[in-house]
Amino acid sequence: MRLYRKLFYIQKDGKANWLGALLNFFLVMGMFVAIFWLSLGVICVRLDFGALGQFWLRIWTGFWVTIGISAASLVLSLFIGILSAAGCSCSLLFIRYFCSIYVKFIRGTPLIMQIYLFFYIVGTAWGVENRFAAGVIILSLFEGAYISEIIRGSLLSMEESQLEAARAVGFTPRQTLRYVVLPQLVTRTLPALTGQFASTIKDSSLLSMIAVIELTQTIREITAVNFQMFEGYLLLGLLYLCLTLPVSFVSKRLERRFQYEN
Repeated sequence: MRLYRKLFYIQKDGKANWLGALLNFFLVMGMFVAIFWLSLGVICVRLDFGALGQFWLRIWTGFWVTIGISAASLVLSLFIGILSAAGCSCSLLFIRYFCSIYVKFIRGTPLIMQIYLFFYIVGTAWGVENRFAAGVIILSLFEGAYISEIIRGSLLSMEESQLEAARAVGFTPRQTLRYVVLPQLVTRTLPALTGQFASTIKDSSLLSMIAVIELTQTIREITAVNFQMFEGYLLLGLLYLCLTLPVSFVSKRLERRFQYEN
């Protein structure tokens, strides 16, 4: 019974026995694989990934295009998010309303609608023909609204007593920003921003709707030729996992690293 509890229960210190964690991980993975394999058997499908091998160069290119779009969108959306968070707290009403409406519109509407709206209407009107650049801009505007709320929420969670203490010891506004606000802002937002980057990678798949030749669009084109949809989209999921799982792992590590109590 004692061995059973060690293998299948969290210990009193809140940690799992490493052998138990490993065992339960493989049990869960085995269950998922068994359910999936049983489902394939029911619909009489046999997977054959061999035919995808001849397209490895296109898949590899699409994989790196997805990384490029995600990385560029992360940088631009971070810039947009910082400006929007600052604008939502601005004393000038026009700027405050502009940023507030932008955040509410982006967060309240689906990304696929925004892609069509910005590319085929706004992009066409202003001559944005490069689909890669258009995809980066659209994705950055979408993610920027969420990053804006992450930053604004972190600022609002900061205790007023700390700012008062900074003023009491004679800190100038610039020193308060540098030594009090920014260090805490980084520790509070970095884990969430890392998690948002994983969302950026996944959301980039919707840019295939405007024929940006990233990973999803590449798989769509390949499966349209060889009709191996199951194999193609399974590979697509595995490749996205290769990108998002390391980001999720980093996000968890950052949450533990910067976890603190008020």
